[in-house]
Amino acid sequence: MKFVMKLSALTLIVFLPFSLAFADEYAETKKIFMKAGISKMFDTAYGYALFPTIGKAGFVIGGAYGKGRVYEQGAYIGDASMFQATIGFQLGAAGYSQIIFFQDTRALSHFTSGSFEFGAEAQATVLTAAAGVSANTSGSSATASGGTHNAAIGSSGYYKGMATFAITKGGLMYEASIGGQKFDFTRR
Repeated sequence: MKFVMKLSALTLIVFLPFSLAFADEYAETKKIFMKAGISKMFDTAYGYALFPTIGKAGFVIGGAYGKGRVYEQGAYIGDASMFQATIGFQLGAAGYSQIIFFQDTRALSHFTSGSFEFGAEAQATVLTAAAGVSANTSGSSATASGGTHNAAIGSSGYYKGMATFAITKGGLMYEASIGGQKFDFTRR
């Protein structure tokens, strides 16, 4: 199972067309999330983990992989990698951005303690931002549009001190599967 997951992740990294390198992909991804209606979360959260591109593919067995950065009170403190394994009806490939907000120091410490896992019951709120990417010889750019209606997730949005949001970047994936995400953290 680990071999299939790593092979799927490697395939996604090599072949997905939406892995364009931006001058600062983390700042651009943060802007996209802010425009999608969750800008207040950046002001109130103790910290967050930001993954600009996670590639996902599956055919019965699926996998996903992405690299990100972890921030504590706005300061970059380390790197994280995300692995996901799923099983069930699934077909296709997709790319998305993900952010995990930490409500307090306890939630951030739990995430950065080494290897952290979201079980099958964890949910991400999918934001419906219209994202577009363009690249040419003078550089690349990313844009998004979305309103605050996209972030209607309840009073605080946190579950066990964490709130997760995702924005689809591209691809096509049919899925009715179960699985979990595993995160590894390395302090800077």
